[in-house]
Amino acid sequence: MRFTYFLCSCLLASSASWPFAGALFAAERITIIRDTEIENTIRAYTAPLFAAAGLDAAFVRIHLIMDHRLNAFVAGGQQIFLHTGLLRRAENAGQVIGVLSHEVGHISGGHLARLDERLKNASAQSIVAMVLAIPAAIVAGDAQVAAAVLSGGTALAYNSLLQYTRTMESSADQAAMSYLDSSQISAQGMLEFLELLLNQEALYSSGNNSYLSSHPITRERVDFVRNHLKNSKLSGKPLPAVLSNMHRRMRGKLNGFIDPPEETLAAYSVDNPDIEAKYARAIALMRQNDIDEALAIVDGLLAQSSKDPFFLELKGDILRNAGRVREAIAPYQAAVLIAPWAALIRVNLAQAQLELNDNNLTGDALKNINEALRYEPGLVQAWHLAAIAHGRRQDFGNLALALAERSILQGRKPDARRHVKQAQKFFPEGSPGWQRAQDIGNAVAD
Repeated sequence: MRFTYFLCSCLLASSASWPFAGALFAAERITIIRDTEIENTIRAYTAPLFAAAGLDAAFVRIHLIMDHRLNAFVAGGQQIFLHTGLLRRAENAGQVIGVLSHEVGHISGGHLARLDERLKNASAQSIVAMVLAIPAAIVAGDAQVAAAVLSGGTALAYNSLLQYTRTMESSADQAAMSYLDSSQISAQGMLEFLELLLNQEALYSSGNNSYLSSHPITRERVDFVRNHLKNSKLSGKPLPAVLSNMHRRMRGKLNGFIDPPEETLAAYSVDNPDIEAKYARAIALMRQNDIDEALAIVDGLLAQSSKDPFFLELKGDILRNAGRVREAIAPYQAAVLIAPWAALIRVNLAQAQLELNDNNLTGDALKNINEALRYEPGLVQAWHLAAIAHGRRQDFGNLALALAERSILQGRKPDARRHVKQAQKFFPEGSPGWQRAQDIGNAVAD
């Protein structure tokens, strides 16, 4: 599991399933988590929903935000953002799928474009204010949220915005019911999650804060889904066992990596046979450097499922974190043979190969890096490793080009321009390397 930190000055979200506006993503330090298995789980959840909506699942991007709050939203096109708090609190896969169906409803309804058009009609000052206020207003369905954020600093028509966002939420819910029905999935999970939000709401409704004390749109959504279930032939249909298993694995992995190890080990007893417990304990033990116990759990899992790429990945992680880098290579290699598309696992393999400082492995590492970049050309860590590998081979042109690629992905334009100039010294004019350097140079030109 990889953690990436960045400062988000403002993020316009089209919707959110969490009903509290504790954070508006304004100048807030955001932690993005990358994990192949969890992202694959969310893709498995969304695939039938996107098919039902007539959207191409290949274009959806999944972003995991490490945050304890219950939140999910779409932004910037077909991009879904999920807080780990939502994934960890959800008791079953159906609850997460219900949330995702609502977000797919926003995407298919074109709500992002409508909000962007609405902002175009505002003044420059109002646009800045609305970028901060709109997520809260959408979440709550209450114009008072936006007014509170802006402290009376704008005269925009909040009543109109409220009506507009209520309409979007209702439209997304109606679409969600259609997508769930078409996917032969009960809306029970969505109802359970909305009821969870109502219970959360009660905890925060003390005092005179009208925003926290009443959210009629949430209750309306609960009633709408409940009525749908009464007339649905799918109301009692259980989810496929494979999805339930994926959910438990996801929760175990998140809890193992996020909670303090001692908390995790106390929460999951040593004799708990569930995959969630085994996953969480193995990760917690790895973090505590109890390597033998962690390996014993993973080896037990592999004895039952020897071709599970994510069990193999975890074994590689445990060995590599313990300094047993050469031993880690075999399970990583086995994992990418099973899941050749798993770019993050290939990066881990390449990093282990480079950490050994064995020139005989540099070529293999570079092959894995290039394969990872073929699937995910935006992987900053892969470009960093590519620079190391090219440097060891004294391929200074590709070294500079890799550093330029990394710099442009990190938004460091001056560094990118410097590396481009360096790269072009080593490539013949008109060659593929020279042309790529020129493309990067054009992209970062002032």
